[in-house]
Amino acid sequence: MKSIAGSFGVRMLALPVLLVATTAFANAAPQETAAKEGRETERSAGTAVRDSWVTLKVHSQFVPEDALEGSDIDVNTKSGVVTLSGTVVSQAGKARALEIAKSTDGVKSVNDRLRIARADADRPTARDNDREDAGEAGRTAREAEREASEEAREAGRSTRDAGREARDETRDAGRSARDTATGTTGTAGTSISDGWIKSKIAAQFVTENALDDSDINVNVRRGVVTLNGAVPTAAGRTRAEAIVKSTDGVRSVNNRLKVASDKK
Repeated sequence: MKSIAGSFGVRMLALPVLLVATTAFANAAPQETAAKEGRETERSAGTAVRDSWVTLKVHSQFVPEDALEGSDIDVNTKSGVVTLSGTVVSQAGKARALEIAKSTDGVKSVNDRLRIARADADRPTARDNDREDAGEAGRTAREAEREASEEAREAGRSTRDAGREARDETRDAGRSARDTATGTTGTAGTSISDGWIKSKIAAQFVTENALDDSDINVNVRRGVVTLNGAVPTAAGRTRAEAIVKSTDGVRSVNNRLKVASDKK
């Protein structure tokens, strides 16, 4: 009996200790979870506060949207107020663009300046611009052919030889124009607008670790991309330019990004 009572007493003493340890662990778990969530919220808030980040984030969400195919949308953000301008192909596309902008972290309000226009009829496309460039190249080549013929007559050269040289120049100009046209159309042969290029670049920037804490503004005009703002490292500056150059429809890049550490 004595042995049994002693054993029971030990177990009774151990029970409160176990209860205290369990309670402490239970209290610590929610505190740790709350702290983790707080850090994530703080990180998110710190990123979203930048207008440039908001602009890139909104643009990046436009890329996979079927309702926005054929649209040419520009996004501008000032103090969290987003302005959408440009064209969409339908009322549904307009509503979807506004919905995306309003649901993006850091957006306080949205100004709607979007217009509804048919994708290929109501505005010039990249393909239209390329045809115009090709026509100009053809005119230049024909003028070169005429000049070559006149020079041949004056110098006593054979008109046949001069014509052959001019035709070669014409073919080269035509190939160059076709290459240019190919470079500004998508893989499916559809025209690429400046707005689409900007959205595509933005979609790549927001997932790039090398561009964390960057403040980048992207401008696109007829396929020519200009990057302004600041990045934290030289590697980030190089990576941003590489991303832009590899994006469909981009003709050239003006990299005006500054490295933040260089400004200190």
